[in-house]
Amino acid sequence: MTPFDSTFQSAHFIKSAEKLSQCPLDQGVEVAFAGRSNAGKSTALNTLTNQKKLARTSKTPGRTQLINCFGLNVDDRRLIDLPGYGFAKVPIEMKKVWQAHMQDYLMNRRSLAGVVLVMDIRHPLKEFDEMMLDWAKSNRMKVHVLLTKSDKLKRGPAQASMFTVQKALKAQGVDGTVQTFSSLNGDGVDNLRIKLAEWLVLDNLEEIPVSPNA
Repeated sequence: MTPFDSTFQSAHFIKSAEKLSQCPLDQGVEVAFAGRSNAGKSTALNTLTNQKKLARTSKTPGRTQLINCFGLNVDDRRLIDLPGYGFAKVPIEMKKVWQAHMQDYLMNRRSLAGVVLVMDIRHPLKEFDEMMLDWAKSNRMKVHVLLTKSDKLKRGPAQASMFTVQKALKAQGVDGTVQTFSSLNGDGVDNLRIKLAEWLVLDNLEEIPVSPNA
């Protein structure tokens, strides 16, 4: 439990945007979730907010094809679900359009405080992940890597995967942190809420014990 649980549980859908100009007014603070289509991004958002259907999940990768915006019960604080990279079973030209809109958002959204980069702990640092880390370094953007599906690995291999990603961030000069996360057993949910509360500048931000995997 954290002082911010109720804030994240208050998350509610605002709108879906095809491009940056359709997003909510560029004011306040927001955090975006990005990741490959099968990394568990939408499921992580649902776990964070303790809601089963806030973010759309599907067994078919790439169902998140719009910029989905969610508000919190704090003025001008938002969570953003970016299109899943991969966009399975759609034309190449459509993929290029979605990628262009996502890049426009990442490059030009002034209220964006940081990006939660979601990776499957069993398959981290794929091409899209490396691309996002390069972008973060170039734009001096904070990144918090969420290694999902940690329940699929034993503690030793899970920690090894986390250390590998931490080493990669340091080598690339990225301002980032890494943690393990499981929607199945709740691993890392509190750590994620505390990190996001820091980025979103929520009240009651105090020195709260965080487990070593943050």
